Formats: sequence, C-alpha cells, structure tokens
Amino acid sequence: MSVELRVALVLIVAAAGCRPAEGSVIPGASVARGKQSLAGFGCGSCHEISGVRVVYGKIGPPLTGVATRAIIAGELANTPENMVRWIRDPQAVEPNTAMPNLGVTEQTARDMVAYLYTLR
Repeated sequence: MSVELRVALVLIVAAAGCRPAEGSVIPGASVARGKQSLAGFGCGSCHEISGVRVVYGKIGPPLTGVATRAIIAGELANTPENMVRWIRDPQAVEPNTAMPNLGVTEQTARDMVAYLYTLR
C-alpha cells in the first residue's frame, strides 16, 4: 500500500471519528428510533411535531423548538434527564396534567428525547 493511500485512509478514519454520534445528546439513544416511537405512541395526536405525522396535534403544545425552551411541563428545567422523566411518568411531575402515562420505557423515552432535541 502506498504512503499516499495510507495517509488518505488515516484521514478518512480520523474525520469519521470527529462526527458526533447519532443521538449524541443522550448517550446510547437513537434519533431515528425516537422519531419512530413518537409516531408509534401517537404523540402527534396531541402535539405538532416536526417530521412526525400529526393526526390532530392541537391539544398539547407544539414541540418544534422544544430543545430551546427553558422550561418543560410548566416547572422542570429543560434537560434531557427531565424530559425523559416527564415522558415516562408525567403525573409524578404534574398530578393533574392531561399528558397521559403511556408506559414508555426508559430507553424509548431516551430515544424520543434524542429526536426532540434535534427540533430547534
């Protein structure tokens, strides 16, 4: 193998390592799975969500730009951890919320948040 080819391969591998991992806002989460889960759980029935099919989307707040909001659920600092907590058990945060508890697993909530944090 020529020196030029070896240098080119090293540069390609190094450049690939510099890209952020998919779903990197939350380690181990998948943006693609999160988008699918938001659709699969019917979140578009209550929320407008960029990239996710909306059925009604007018009951809850629109989620476009949710990653840039300071507060979620009316009282929590907008962090990935708090958003996971809210999605998994909204009544634990706000007992009288209209947001249903859909039985979302920890991993699925993490994936959903990874997608939602791409909405800026």
